[in-house]
Amino acid sequence: MSACTVDGNLITCPTYDGHPKLIRHFVKALGGTITGANKRVLFLCGDFMEDYEVMVPFQSLQALECHVDAVCPNKKSGDKCATAIHDFEGDQTYSEKPGHDFTLTADFQGLDPATYDALVIPGGRAPEYLALDENVLSIVRNFMQMGKPVASICHGQQILSAAGVLKGRKCTAYPAVKLNVVLGGATWLEPDPIDRCFTDGNLVTGAAWPGHPEFISQLMALLGIKVTF
Repeated sequence: MSACTVDGNLITCPTYDGHPKLIRHFVKALGGTITGANKRVLFLCGDFMEDYEVMVPFQSLQALECHVDAVCPNKKSGDKCATAIHDFEGDQTYSEKPGHDFTLTADFQGLDPATYDALVIPGGRAPEYLALDENVLSIVRNFMQMGKPVASICHGQQILSAAGVLKGRKCTAYPAVKLNVVLGGATWLEPDPIDRCFTDGNLVTGAAWPGHPEFISQLMALLGIKVTF
């Protein structure tokens, strides 16, 4: 269901699975050119990660002609992760609703981080338990030590803090994660407004899915990917 059809100035697609091709065709129809692509990007996933925070960056990077893989501890390529949709509806914290199932594209076991150019960590509830997995933390440390781009959003910074890679860095996150960031040794950057994202060296951090435009564009800058018209 990911196929798209181009007929003159009309681009059609049957479902959201086809977003990467739809966006790519639309950019090219507008006269755009994608350069610096063909990067390999890894997503660290888990059950009840935030739906938008995995799907939107994942498909956006695919649209930019990157090879994108999603892995989860104790799961293999083709397995699924349940997701949750977190929304801001006037309550003191976010609400939570069931999201789409997200299909993993690679095996976690035997993963070689050296084959990837960048790492993305979605938020949601998955980071609560992924932060307890030493193999996950080892992957994060590898990317940070190598100076490769790392983009983490919302509660993903719980994993960064647990990995011990925030000391001396500047970092934002969902406000409820501020304690993790500060205790991890980072300088807290207030996400005001909530869609504000920041880059500090090789690290991009955001507070929540409304920041996707900044989050993705700042990661693109680190990867050297450009869309020109």
